[in-house]
Amino acid sequence: MQIRIPQYIGLCWIGVVFITTGCNSTTSIVKPTAPVPTALVDAAQEVQNTFAPDSRVAHFQAYFQPNGTRWVLKGETNLPAAKSALLQNIAQLGIAMIDSLQLLPNITVGEKTWAMANNAVINLRYKPEHAAEMATQVLLGQLVQVLKAENYWYWVQTPDGYLAWVEGGALHRLTESGKKQYEAAPKIVYLRPFGFSFSQPDERSEPVSDLTAGNILIVTGEEGMFFRVNYPDGRMGFVSKTDVMAYDLWQTQTRATSVSLVETARRLMGVPYLWGGTSAKGVDCSGFTKTIYAINGLMLQRDASQQAREGILVDETGNFAKLQPGDLLFFGKKATPNSRERVIHVGMWIGEGRFIHSSSRVQINSMVPEQPDYSAYEHGRYLYSRRMLGHVPGVRLSVPAMSQ
Repeated sequence: MQIRIPQYIGLCWIGVVFITTGCNSTTSIVKPTAPVPTALVDAAQEVQNTFAPDSRVAHFQAYFQPNGTRWVLKGETNLPAAKSALLQNIAQLGIAMIDSLQLLPNITVGEKTWAMANNAVINLRYKPEHAAEMATQVLLGQLVQVLKAENYWYWVQTPDGYLAWVEGGALHRLTESGKKQYEAAPKIVYLRPFGFSFSQPDERSEPVSDLTAGNILIVTGEEGMFFRVNYPDGRMGFVSKTDVMAYDLWQTQTRATSVSLVETARRLMGVPYLWGGTSAKGVDCSGFTKTIYAINGLMLQRDASQQAREGILVDETGNFAKLQPGDLLFFGKKATPNSRERVIHVGMWIGEGRFIHSSSRVQINSMVPEQPDYSAYEHGRYLYSRRMLGHVPGVRLSVPAMSQ
C-alpha cells in the first residue's frame, strides 16, 4: 500500500498552508499581512523534521500569525515533545510569542480519549466520510487513541501508529480508567482466519458476529468447550476454545519463526486484494505482510514504504540464496539522479525461489524463470529484501509511546 496523507503539515509563510496528499502538494493561500521571520519558519521546520518526518504516524501542524508586536503560534499536534521543542527554540530566538498551539486529543472528544474496535474489522478512512478512500483497518478489541471529532467521525491513531478517520458507530469509546480496566481484564485472541461467536455454547446456535484472526475479546467464564466472552458494546457470546488462545499466553509464548510465518501466509491463500485491508477478510500487499507477522505476535508498520525501513537488509542484488523464509521482498522503482526510490509493493519469501504476496489475491510467484509460476514483472521491479525476525517489536494493544 502506498502513501495517501491528508493531514496538514507545516507552514512557511503567514496564511500559506501546505497540504500533502500522496506525493503531490497543494497550497491554500490567504493574502499575507506580514512576512513570518525566517528564524521562526526554520524553527518550526526543524521540529517537524525531527519529530514528524512521516505524517502518516505523527501529526504536526504549526503556523504563525501577527498580533501587534508579537506573533501567535497556532496549529495542532499529537506530540507534546514536539510542541515543547518548538517553544524552546522560539524562546532562544528572543521573539515574543503567544502560544495557541493545540495539543491533541482536543476538547471535541471529552474524557473518552480511547476507543476499541466494536466489530471483527473496522475501516479507517483518509477523510471523515464513507466515500473517502480507505486508509487501513483495525480489528475487534484493539485500542485506538481518539484525537479529535468531526460530526460523528473520529480521528484516531492505531496500535501501529497510523492516523485516520473512523465512523463513530464502529467504536466503543473509553476513558483512561476504562482503558486500564480493559487492559487488565482476562482476554482471548482468535486465531482462525475466519469464524463466528455464538449466542449459546453450541455452534448450531445463532451467531452473534463473525470473527477473524487477531480479534480480542474479554473472557467472563467457561461452559464446556466454549469461553463466554463480552464485546466492547456489551454483547455476549460464546467462542470455541479450539479457535482461541489466552491473550497473555499468546503475547508471551508466541514465537514467530520462518516456519510459522510461512504456515500463516499459506492459510491466507486466495484471500482477495483489498486496498487498505489488514485482515484475513481482504488485504493489500503490506496489509498482508503485516497480518502474517501480527498473527505471529510481531508488529510491522502499515505501508510497504514504512516496512522497507524496518529490519535489516539481506539482499539488494537479486541473490535470493541469501534469503530465509519470512524475509520481505520490496518492489518498485530504483532511485535515479532525478527521482527518489519508490517502494510500491511487498511480498514474503517462502523458499525454493518463491514468494507469497497479495496481488489481485494472495498468491505465490517465483523468481526463477524456469518455474511455472515465475513472474517476470515482479522480478523486473525487485529492489531488495529485508529480514524482520528478531528486529521488530511485539504486538501491542494501544498506540506507540511516540504519541503519548
